[in-house]
Amino acid sequence: MYLVYADNKGQVYDHPSMYGLARSGDMIVEILEDELIPLPEGATLVGLPSTRPVGMDPDTGEMMPVPGDVQAVGALLPQGFTRLCLPGYVKTDKEYKLPLFGYSAVVWKDGQFYVTARLSDDPEKWNPLNCDPLELKNQVKALRTKYPENRLYEHLSNCALGYECLTASNTFLNRWEGAVPVSYSCNAGCFGCISEQPDDSGFVAPQTRMNFRPRVEEIVEIMLEHLKTPESIISFGQGCEGEPSTQAKLIIEAIREVRRQTDLGYININTNAGLSDHIRGIVDAGLDLMRVSTISALDDHYNAYYKPRGYSLANVEKSLSYASDQGVYTSINYLIFPGVTDREEEIEAMIEFARRTKLRLIQLRNLNIDPESYLQLIPPAKGDIFGMKQAIEIFQQELPDVVIGSYTHVPPAELARVKVRG
Repeated sequence: MYLVYADNKGQVYDHPSMYGLARSGDMIVEILEDELIPLPEGATLVGLPSTRPVGMDPDTGEMMPVPGDVQAVGALLPQGFTRLCLPGYVKTDKEYKLPLFGYSAVVWKDGQFYVTARLSDDPEKWNPLNCDPLELKNQVKALRTKYPENRLYEHLSNCALGYECLTASNTFLNRWEGAVPVSYSCNAGCFGCISEQPDDSGFVAPQTRMNFRPRVEEIVEIMLEHLKTPESIISFGQGCEGEPSTQAKLIIEAIREVRRQTDLGYININTNAGLSDHIRGIVDAGLDLMRVSTISALDDHYNAYYKPRGYSLANVEKSLSYASDQGVYTSINYLIFPGVTDREEEIEAMIEFARRTKLRLIQLRNLNIDPESYLQLIPPAKGDIFGMKQAIEIFQQELPDVVIGSYTHVPPAELARVKVRG
């Protein structure tokens, strides 16, 4: 398992003698054979600026930074794959913050690249290679022509064509899970927010947040255009918006109108679920699926990252429990980080949280963050660190009725909520 590095021009090389290493939290660790899979289709190799890769001398076992003008390399994994380790590196500039991506350790083995990752879900639907650029451009033009006054289609066209957001692209391609953003504000100040960062954060938000309040008819047009098959999903709560439940009145009116006209498909919300009363109203209006974003089931860790405004983790749990009790297929968008998610206390707390809220699905999502900044933000480990592979196996063993996946699923027929029109 040879170390992979890049020169200052971004050219990637495999080291002729040094073995590749990884990180778990802030610890440099050896890579285990059962943590490796071939680099998946759709993955991207990137250089990590202001870093130096750390490798191991196979003869002496000594761990050391690679000399010369080089930088560490990480892999950005496609949807459906969960990283197990971070790249092995040290920073050459302690003040530099890496761009907001989820970097995975990569090595060279048996004539090809390997990454520390596991397949958590079927990657086919979310493979960028399955999004034909020409077809997408044609569909964007067609729907913007059909709905020239709909500002949401205008906004989503930039998400699809500019940011290459696959959920936005699906909205135009009328397939799988599509997007319907509604909110320009948020009741949390997430440390790793991808659509809005304070000027002094040191991070650059990779997306621009929407800056208008859509009309109900604009929302309904997108929902009805997308919900044309039994398995289609339309989702509130996208990377280009704030917290969708802050616009609960709009969502409730839109859901009621859509369900008055069609029973097809599933209506989903991606939310922090902090506004329990708003979530209750949205659930009662006819919500089918709810995915709640969380990074931890421990208050101190949760609060450090999300910086909630006017709500607590207890409100999140209340919202999830209510939705589950009303027949909504509930899941969490679990932001995972090797060396943190696999801490003993984190695992125990999340298992109990899942049991109390009757979760159906855990969506493992690689946290996009600068590792050093995140580790300085959150509480230190209190117990053992098991490794991500073992942590996931513990979740599977302790939560046998909970699906461990990576993205939103259509629920099994026996769990589908009965849709009520009118």
